[in-house]
Amino acid sequence: MKEAAIHKTQSRKQISILFLTLVVIMLGYGMVIPIMPFYIEWLGASGTELGLLMASYSLLQLIFAPIWGGISDRIGRKPVLMLGLLGDTIAMLLFGFSNQLWMLFAARSLTGLLSSATLPTAMAYVSDSTTADERGRGMGNLGAAMGLGVILGPGVGGWLAGGSLSTPFFFAAGLSFITLILVWLLVPESLPPDLRKMDKRAKRLSLDLKGMRSALLSPIGILLFMMFLLSFGLTNFEAIFGLYALDKFGYGPERVGTILMVIAVVSTVGKAVLTGPATKRFGEPAVIKISLIASSVAFGVLLLANTYPNILLATAFFIFAKTLLRPAVLSLISKKADVGQGTAMGLSNSFMSLGRIVGPIWAGLVYDVNINYPYLSGVFIMFLGFIASLLCVKNGGE
Repeated sequence: MKEAAIHKTQSRKQISILFLTLVVIMLGYGMVIPIMPFYIEWLGASGTELGLLMASYSLLQLIFAPIWGGISDRIGRKPVLMLGLLGDTIAMLLFGFSNQLWMLFAARSLTGLLSSATLPTAMAYVSDSTTADERGRGMGNLGAAMGLGVILGPGVGGWLAGGSLSTPFFFAAGLSFITLILVWLLVPESLPPDLRKMDKRAKRLSLDLKGMRSALLSPIGILLFMMFLLSFGLTNFEAIFGLYALDKFGYGPERVGTILMVIAVVSTVGKAVLTGPATKRFGEPAVIKISLIASSVAFGVLLLANTYPNILLATAFFIFAKTLLRPAVLSLISKKADVGQGTAMGLSNSFMSLGRIVGPIWAGLVYDVNINYPYLSGVFIMFLGFIASLLCVKNGGE
């Protein structure tokens, strides 16, 4: 009993450090979003460069996250966690020292390449070091850490950038380095050498375009298309919003950061409080249709908002409209899938990742034509999704 209690205490301490690790990583991710438009403006670049910059992270994360998970199966969790934190430290420093566009791309790419090692490895660490009864709580703690980092990141980044655009990145680099030291000193390896997989073949590219094309013709194809629309619409908004607020209203990083923090708070609270009751009361098909038409309207409302309070309200409405869409679609995918649940969830993640890549690129390209076009196109695209849902997503999930 005494040994079990000691093991439980040690496990909690290690998970607490992993919690801190993911908070720091996601804090850095969130800090980038409100500050990048101001770097872009300072360097004389355009919306196209901003869109490509934001998409580069998602593309590299999509490619390398599964690879890092496989590597941690072969060499252990701790070295990969430390490499991810070291990469994040270097990337944040490079952001802080950036005075040319290529440096921003290098820093953003390094973040996607190396810091993407932390999430799959942290999840694997929890699986290694907890019992079946404790595992759900451990995974929940990691999810909460990511949510906390995403909520705090834009606000902290925007407020710290009031004096200098570099300050938030040096702050984030310091946090990453301190966390790296804590992992080095206090987190033991969770995967013994005799349990490591010696297969040297790493999973290569999770974006299987051929498999995705086939999946679109399957019973869950329309739902996978909805996952793409959800991700596309959100990143179409986020990627360009800071530049839009700067060019149209003259807002600084403090206000942009606050608005983006409102997004994270509304999204988190909405998912926690409303998802279950809404789908239980109305059913997934109805929630999907309502969310899509509301998202289309919300893009239009964003264009009409012209004061800071109105922008906060319009942004909250936009995010609220999209909050229930993802869990409702995922739930319906799990019910209708004619393949394994793991395969179905993997496909849905691939379509979301594709949306995170395409959305910022599209937003940046059309922004350079007219600053209102990203949101006007959002109105059209989400309405197209609504029409598709009326035709193809039947009540009762049939």
